[in-house]
Amino acid sequence: MPQTIHRGIKALIDEANAEIETVSAADAIKLAGKDDIVIVDIRDPREIERDGKIPGAFSCTRGMLEFWIDPNSPYAKPIFQEDKKFIFHCAGGLRSVLAAKTAQDMGLKPVAHMGGGFAAWRDAGGPIETWEPKKKG
Repeated sequence: MPQTIHRGIKALIDEANAEIETVSAADAIKLAGKDDIVIVDIRDPREIERDGKIPGAFSCTRGMLEFWIDPNSPYAKPIFQEDKKFIFHCAGGLRSVLAAKTAQDMGLKPVAHMGGGFAAWRDAGGPIETWEPKKKG
C-alpha cells in the first residue's frame, strides 16, 4: 500500500519561510567576511566540488546539522557555540530554509537563510572559490 504523506515538502517549506529570516544574496555578499557572521553551506561535498564555494563559508552537510549544533552531542562543532549570526545556504534555497528552521527550533540564534541559495549568490556576482576534497593517504 502506498504511503500517504499528510504534510509534504511544500507545507514544510512554507512553514519554515514564515518563521525564518531570509537574506538576499546581495545582502549576504555584503555580510560575508564580517566577524559576527557565519555562512553555513549545507550542500553535499560533491556539489561543492562541482560548483565551488563561498570563500570562508563553513561546510556542514544537512545530515550532520543537528549533531554539530548540539553542544551535548559527541559531534558538536565549536563554531556553532559562538555568538554569531548563522546564514544557511544550499544550492537553491529549499534545504537551507529547512536547515535554518531546524537550527532555530534547536535554540541557535540568530539564524537566517539565503534566498535562492548558491545559485543566487553566483548570479549576484558573489566571489566563488574552487574546492577539492582532502586526499586520503
